[in-house]
Amino acid sequence: MGSYKDIFVLLLFLYTVQGDILDNYVQTNGAWIISLQENTYITLSNEECAEKCEAETVFTCRSFIFASKEQRCITLASNTETTTVFRRADAILFEKRIFLLECRRGNGQDYRGTESKTQTGVSCQRWADESPHVPNFSPNSYPNASLEENYCRNPDNDKKGPWCYTTDPETRYDYCNIPECDEQCMYCSGENYQGKVSQTESGLQCQAWVSQEPHFHEYIPSNFPEKNLRSNYCRNPDGEPRPWCFTTSLTKRWEFCNIPRCTSPPPDPSPGRQCLAGRGEDYRGTVALTASGEKCQPWAAQAPHKHARTPKIYPCKGLEENYCRNPDGVTSPWCFTTNPRKRWEYCNIPSCDDAAVVAAVAPAIPVQTTIIEDCYRGTGSGYRGTTTLTVSGKKCQAWSSMTPHHHAKTPSIFPDADLRKNYCRNPDNDDKGPWCYTTDPSTRWEYCSLRKCVDIVEQPQQQ
Repeated sequence: MGSYKDIFVLLLFLYTVQGDILDNYVQTNGAWIISLQENTYITLSNEECAEKCEAETVFTCRSFIFASKEQRCITLASNTETTTVFRRADAILFEKRIFLLECRRGNGQDYRGTESKTQTGVSCQRWADESPHVPNFSPNSYPNASLEENYCRNPDNDKKGPWCYTTDPETRYDYCNIPECDEQCMYCSGENYQGKVSQTESGLQCQAWVSQEPHFHEYIPSNFPEKNLRSNYCRNPDGEPRPWCFTTSLTKRWEFCNIPRCTSPPPDPSPGRQCLAGRGEDYRGTVALTASGEKCQPWAAQAPHKHARTPKIYPCKGLEENYCRNPDGVTSPWCFTTNPRKRWEYCNIPSCDDAAVVAAVAPAIPVQTTIIEDCYRGTGSGYRGTTTLTVSGKKCQAWSSMTPHHHAKTPSIFPDADLRKNYCRNPDNDDKGPWCYTTDPSTRWEYCSLRKCVDIVEQPQQQ
């Protein structure tokens, strides 16, 4: 028989092994989620439940719930990236870290995030589909590569990183723009910062994003699935100059975090657009006049208007010269003006969907910028604009995405409806006009914030 010392060593070994299992999970107390695929077991501990999750073969286990009073273990195919979070006091939710990362390590062979667009913005084809491209890599042939939905993956260990087959018949595949995981520093304004700093620059502890105490707020992880609002880590979900968080202090609602900037150069930025798409955050054209014709003030200047939107505070936002830009993610590109009586104003940027206007704005031919009305005719089944907001201000879900709402209105099923990105469309010829699924888990779909073109009445010319 072994000695007490031998038994202690064995127990210590088992405890260490079990503890290592939970190191691969993010724990959230009092949280509960529902999955379309799940299994229930009776277990005595979190560690035993984690072992059940690791051993699942019917589906890919992304998370598990352990209810200690009932000794109930529920393994789940979903996590907080793909479904709604509920509150339940006696439950603990454990999520696999690998499925929460929206960044890649190395060449991203283990990337399991939810990015579903290529580096040029084209929607990915579902791995299980055979149109428009017949894939060499499918869920059946590569069951361990997590080839689900149309998420970017790297099943062949490509040196350049995650990729996908595209929904463009002319382009078989393309790489995805997945940022590298760097938890020690941040690039640009820290929009893609994935680190674990959870204190503000003055030393205050951060409030968990899922919590509404002590400060009530709208930055709930399920409402901003692409912002990686995990635990109480500092993040930048709203275009601030750097990451921040709500604090646990009753007297300080929020504060910036002290995240050092990376000393290495940031990843090569995309060239940007010369026309307006969405909110125009990637607009890099040379329009330098506001909608009313005011000349733009250089971003580096502090006269006639003092401001904080400088190239130093907002790096990587293209704030060179005095060109119209959208550094803080508002409605559309804008600038401070050189008129002391008008601090700032939006600019008129030609839409990328109006080929005639884009062609007309050639560098060699100075022309007056055309104002493009975003409206629809009839039922709007032919609308091809770039509006992405509903009547209540909710952001539209991408048509190719199944999160947070599963649906059948996909680009492959409705190829003639131009279901690009998350633009408002009317694929089913709804009488009331263009609509979209929303990114709000509690609101499946809504009509879009658009008006009929017939509402725009042209004034008659004077005789």
